[in-house]
Amino acid sequence: MGEMIKNTEYKEFFTAIKNQIQTAQIKASISVNKELLKLYWNIAEMIIEKQEKSNWGDGILENISKDLKKEFPNLKGFSVRNLQYMRKWYKYWIGITPQVVAQITSQAVDFLEGEKIYNIPWGHNREIITKCKSVEEAIFYVNKTIENNWSRNVLINQIKFGLFERQGGAITNFKEKLPDYHSDLAIETLKDPYCFDFLTLTENYHEKELENKLIENITDFLLELGHGFSYIGRQYKLEVSNKDFYIDLLFYHVKLHSYVVVEIKTGEFKPEYAGKLNFYVSVVDDILAEKEIDKPTIGLLICKNKDDMIVEYSLRDIEKPIGVSEYKLTQFLPDEYKNTLPSIEEIEAELGGMDNG
Repeated sequence: MGEMIKNTEYKEFFTAIKNQIQTAQIKASISVNKELLKLYWNIAEMIIEKQEKSNWGDGILENISKDLKKEFPNLKGFSVRNLQYMRKWYKYWIGITPQVVAQITSQAVDFLEGEKIYNIPWGHNREIITKCKSVEEAIFYVNKTIENNWSRNVLINQIKFGLFERQGGAITNFKEKLPDYHSDLAIETLKDPYCFDFLTLTENYHEKELENKLIENITDFLLELGHGFSYIGRQYKLEVSNKDFYIDLLFYHVKLHSYVVVEIKTGEFKPEYAGKLNFYVSVVDDILAEKEIDKPTIGLLICKNKDDMIVEYSLRDIEKPIGVSEYKLTQFLPDEYKNTLPSIEEIEAELGGMDNG
């Protein structure tokens, strides 16, 4: 490749890439990320086309990388590895035909113009094309990143814990109990299973302990529940005929415009759980929901495990919209450490004492 540096054809080709970069630098002040990704797309397209026409091998990437770094010493992103990612990224999305897109989702049409992939950072794009097993999954994570403004670490964790497979996986009666336009969104909102790996519990935890830990880690819990959930309270009191009843967790979903009653069980699903949740949902509908504003209240039961057939029978004649999901919890603290670790208050007191010293 040393002789190619002196070759007129290569010099003209390198000048064309340089011009692309200079043009992008001018536009970057308007939209840095979008213009950067368009630049990467154009460079990848130029490299691929040139390699196909001129039979240049991958050694050309080393020359391009070295010369770009020399020409633009203050710009990053032109390592050989990143140039390879640019090509991979371009080939990944350019392979989507209108027929394939139509089979996946109507939202994916935007990808043919490249608009969606330009709206997330380069690092996110790299993670998606290298970790997703299908185009459908990749499109899902691009859309979710834009919708939820995920950081790269959050995106990586969502892919790691299989959000794509879990989304919309709960067993529900939403199709029968909600209007079509509302049921589709409600179904998409729920997952199965929910991943509570951000918690640290002992093997022999109980429901109140699980509930306490979820509230202590409310930010992570809301992130796992998904975009749109707003926390209202735990052990939320409902009064019916001078008797008090307590909901484990109460949320409001701003996109569904619905209250969401959440009950948590540390054991296997039982049919009577559905009846109790149906009661709670009915009461919330009557006492809390505003008829002119709010859509029907939704019930969500999250249990350690379930038999799908038993759940389906249990929900068949239930009047209110209810979904049932499992949760997954893999990080456990040995039982002997349960009462030996200091509390947050004790740690803060200890730190305060050190400061005073």
